[in-house]
Amino acid sequence: MTALFGRRVLLRPLTANDFSSWREVRRRNVDWLTQWEPSRVPGQPDVVEDRDAFAVRCTARQRERQLGTGYGFGIFVDGELGGEVNLSSVQRGPFQSAYVGYWIDEKHAGNGYIPEALVVLLRFVFDDLKLHRMQIAIIPRNANSRRVVDKLKLREEGVALRYLEINGIWEDHVRYAITAEEWEDRRDELIGEWVD
Repeated sequence: MTALFGRRVLLRPLTANDFSSWREVRRRNVDWLTQWEPSRVPGQPDVVEDRDAFAVRCTARQRERQLGTGYGFGIFVDGELGGEVNLSSVQRGPFQSAYVGYWIDEKHAGNGYIPEALVVLLRFVFDDLKLHRMQIAIIPRNANSRRVVDKLKLREEGVALRYLEINGIWEDHVRYAITAEEWEDRRDELIGEWVD
């Protein structure tokens, strides 16, 4: 199991044993989070309420890690689940790219845990996985998420119209990216500011 360490955060894959913590955080943050997330597929079990569905989700993420197609991590603050950061759609060949999504417990918002987690993930993406590009897409009105990429000075690439279905609506997203060359130029600065 891959664990990644920051200054104040630990990133590690979630397991079925994390269900109670996951359910408590997700229940408490339902209004804070679901406005930014895709709708649950009708007829599918709810991973927040169904322990078996959560276990299946964890197993699927483990399989993605084994295949090298995705890497999901719980964000732990002081030993407590505080959110998630997920590297998904890892593509090799000439693309060498992946997408990142993240969320944080509202009680931890504004403390810099997500920027720190992203820098830890960037180090993994570029130094360990040797990818060339990491991308993040954010709904324009999601000021909290946009503040994260602003803090890290990630490059904005424009708006993708009706890019993802979020809470039942096809939403525009602002796209951000960082390449291996940019990471090489900024690695020491980012790690020094957020991780070491």
